[in-house]
Parts: sequence; C-alpha cells; structure tokens
Amino acid sequence: MHIVVTKDHTTMSQKAARLIADLIQQQPTAALVVATGNTPLQAYQELASLVQQEHINVSSLQPFQLDEYVGVAADDPRSLYGWSKRAFLDPLQLPAASITRLRGDLDDTAAACRDYDRAVHAAGGFELAILGLGPNGHLGFNEPPTRSIDPTRQVTLTPASLASNAAYWGEQTVPEQALTCGMNHLLAARHIFLLVSGAHKREILWQTVKGPVTEEIPSSYLQQIANITIIADHDAWPNEDEIP
Repeated sequence: MHIVVTKDHTTMSQKAARLIADLIQQQPTAALVVATGNTPLQAYQELASLVQQEHINVSSLQPFQLDEYVGVAADDPRSLYGWSKRAFLDPLQLPAASITRLRGDLDDTAAACRDYDRAVHAAGGFELAILGLGPNGHLGFNEPPTRSIDPTRQVTLTPASLASNAAYWGEQTVPEQALTCGMNHLLAARHIFLLVSGAHKREILWQTVKGPVTEEIPSSYLQQIANITIIADHDAWPNEDEIP
C-alpha cells in the first residue's frame, strides 16, 4: 500500500491524473474500470488535458462502468453510464460504444452481470481500477457486508449510500437497487488508485487503512493488496506522520 497526501483537492486530482496518464502510456490498451461521483471528476478533466498536451493515444483503452442503478435508462439523468460518458469518455473523446456497460436497465439483471463478467475475463482482467471511497467503505456499490470474493451482482443500497447519493440528484428518487462490479474483479486489478477527498471521509479512510480487515468495511480488503495507491487530500488524511 502506498499513500500519497496532497495539500488540497486540486493537487490530488493533478497527481491522480499524472499517475493514470503514465499507466496509459505504458499500457495503451488497458482495461480500466472508472468510478463516478464528485471526487474523481477533476482528475478526469486533468487527465484529458494531459492527453491533449502530451499527445497520449487513448483510442485503444477499454473502459468499464463500475456500477449502475437498476431500472434506470441510459438517458435518465441519474444514469451512471451517462455520468461516465460525460465525465470520462467525452473529455477523452472516446466513443460511447468503447465502454463496457453494466446494464441496469435490462429486465434480466443476472444476465447483465454475467455478460459484464465475460467481458472482464475477455479483457484479461483490469489493468487499473480507479475508485472512490464510499461513506461506509463501499467500493463501487459493494455494500457491507461484502466478501472479498463477491462477484458482479445486484445489491440493495444501504441507508448511508442512499443518503450520500441523494446529494447528486436533488428531489429525484435514488433507486434502492443497483448493479456493481464484483469485489473479486476490483481486488484483482493490477493497479488500484483510490481517490479520497474531504474531512467527511477521514474516519472511513482511517478504518480502511488502519482498522481490522472485515466484510463490514469492504475497503479494508485493500490492506491486503500490494499494488494499491491511495491519493488523499490533506482534509482526508491530515497527519502525514501516521502514514503506514
């Protein structure tokens, strides 16, 4: 585990973008799973700037959607596919068809999860997982309790996640069911970048890296992963002297 603490969110985003860009230059056909949420948005913008300035070829990237609400169409404002398109694909000028979706809008969500898993296996697993940290330690929508071997599946969102996601959608209802990339795929990624920002994430980040490894804090499994880089701003990790 490697922890990088930056002075603020902007610096965190720039550092994350640099690391992502360097990996893409080394692995231009990388399969990567990309988180939505507010934390990585600026990092994706910074990445797009680096790609343009340094003429980095991203045309062969294989992006994967991390999670999706059940019953939400692609054109619904709440669609996490739509968010991935706006935040990641469009700035990099990647076609919408380049991303492997988690189809929460299909009637047979179990089949949708199987199709996704087949695509992950066909890509040889993830070269990179770009993740945020949920308020209860979820990665994607792997809500507690989650085992490290749990597959891509449909889950019921916890009250903590519903409350957190309500901030994105205002008066619109947050769906209670979602699909999520399995912990088995995320933990097997050859590189993991966990982006964490803000004092409200301080306690869960501490539990993630210093607490017991438990299915009640799914992010605590990252303690067992050597190839994990946590990029946190100073508000989320105020004491650099206590970095493990």
